[in-house]
Order: sequence, then C-alpha cells, then structure tokens
Amino acid sequence: MNPRKEQGTVQWIGLRVGKEKPMNSVTQVAVDATSGLEGDRFTSSGPANRQVTFIQQEHMDVVASLMGRDRVDHSLTRRNILVSGINLLSFEGQSFRVGDCTFKCTGPCEPCQRMNITLGPGGLHAMAGHGGILAEVVTAGTIRTGDAVTRIVE
Repeated sequence: MNPRKEQGTVQWIGLRVGKEKPMNSVTQVAVDATSGLEGDRFTSSGPANRQVTFIQQEHMDVVASLMGRDRVDHSLTRRNILVSGINLLSFEGQSFRVGDCTFKCTGPCEPCQRMNITLGPGGLHAMAGHGGILAEVVTAGTIRTGDAVTRIVE
C-alpha cells in the first residue's frame, strides 16, 4: 500500500507592517534565510525560531464555530501564511517545503491575550490549540499563493 501523499496549499500571505495596523495582504513574498519575510515588521528583529508564522484554514473554521460565527478573519490572528489541506501541527521539529523555500517548525504559535481584542471576547480560548506554528527559514526563495506545502521526509 502506498502512503497518502501529504500536500497543502498556500491560501494567503500577510505581512505585519505595524503593531496596530492591519496586515498587508500580498500574493508573493521574498524569503531571506537570516531575516525571514521581506517587508514583515519582525524581519531580522525577532528570534530566528519565530521568523515566519503559519496557520491552517481548517483551524480557522473551528475557531469560527467555537465563537458562534460563520467565519473569522484569519488576518486578525497576525499569522503570516494561511494554508489548507495539511496538518501543520504534525510538523513540530520537522522540515517542510513551501514553494521553493524550506522551513523548520520550531513549535506551536500559542495565542495570546490579544486574541480577545482582535477576535473579540473568547478569542483566546477559541484559538487554544489552533494558533498555528512557528518556523525558521532554512532555504531562502519566494512564496506565492497557490504554492504547495509538503513535509520533507528525512
């Protein structure tokens, strides 16, 4: 029996341009191995293990349901890359490819109290376990919406 090919898709890319400003939605972004996403406010100023944040569309659907809504705007979570079709939380400690870039998952991106402000009351608890992942850049390149997301089997 052949194992199922695990593959997701980049649905959205966002850059944090300021702490209180909405995220800047882009269709592609240059990724640097030392500083992360070009144009993101955390470029080269944050720890390497937090260079890029990823979140799953499927988890956003759960968060919306837990909050009694039809949908929740994923950009309010302040995560950089929204993907669908693959279990990001299973990547912990592993490498994965997005477009022509390689990343290493450094752990879960735990939600903070700010979720109660950006998503509304109960946002923090709804996001618990659904906050996405943190990653560091291993190989630079470009990420575009529609790019494949695949685990690297070592």
